[in-house]
Amino acid sequence: IFKISNMKLILHNMLTSAMIKGVKKGYPLLLRATKVELQPVEFDAGFVVHMLPRLDWSGVTAAVQCLNQLDLLQDPLPELPPTVPDDYANNEDFLRKAHIALMQLDVIEGCLVCPETGREFPIAKGIPNMLINDNEAA
Repeated sequence: IFKISNMKLILHNMLTSAMIKGVKKGYPLLLRATKVELQPVEFDAGFVVHMLPRLDWSGVTAAVQCLNQLDLLQDPLPELPPTVPDDYANNEDFLRKAHIALMQLDVIEGCLVCPETGREFPIAKGIPNMLINDNEAA
């Protein structure tokens, strides 16, 4: 059984602010983390292979670069290629790096930012609050 206790980058990559009035896409959200942790999660190559086509890879790499620049971790996250390799399903090194970024990084505190409006959604205790006010609803 897989349990998510805090926001992972895989979840970050699936969230959008398109529910805000006037927002056309609202994706990918910008990540401004102030506290992150690496938590061990058993490597499951099949899961990573299954999820990769569903992700915005440029959003993943941008989030990893941002987190590495913030220097919030003792060791930086593995460097990811700018595009998913053609042979990704059989490239264990790549899959392991993607797994670390997507599944082992917990975002504990910070915020997600709408790329179109700048609206911030707080992340507290590992939970992103994507609620909007009535007057913001599309």
